[in-house]
Amino acid sequence: MVDSGLDDLYQEVVMDHGSNPRNMHRLNDPNSTAHGFNPFCGDIVDVDISFSKLDHGREAITEIGFDGKGCAISIASASMMTEAVIGESVDQANKIFADFHSMITDKSKDIDDYENLGDLEVLSGVANYPTRIKCAMLGWHTLIAAIKRDPNTVKTE
Repeated sequence: MVDSGLDDLYQEVVMDHGSNPRNMHRLNDPNSTAHGFNPFCGDIVDVDISFSKLDHGREAITEIGFDGKGCAISIASASMMTEAVIGESVDQANKIFADFHSMITDKSKDIDDYENLGDLEVLSGVANYPTRIKCAMLGWHTLIAAIKRDPNTVKTE
């Protein structure tokens, strides 16, 4: 359960990132692009990624941008996502995705289980609004499609 202090912070952060999204721009020459659509509410998002090579064939996300339209939660979550994964290896970005997804969908875990998510923890409040989970996850599922270089539109249905 989210305490009132975290709930207030959730509202502040969503409003800040929703009104002033970070990395909301298209990349000039991305290595991968993915398109996401939430048919439930009409939110759309495009995620562009540029990768760099690490050791042993692994890749890191060196640049990321997104564009789209949607509710404050959708835009805020995508904005925070870009901040969380930029500079990370693809493996780490996948782990952050899995932990974030679990945080907002698995009510059996405690918020302390997600300390590794840093600022993303404030979005745990989305779990209290089941109809908004798809909004919060749209950018994240689109990120994974871009990492996989999947050309199909991501749908949150």
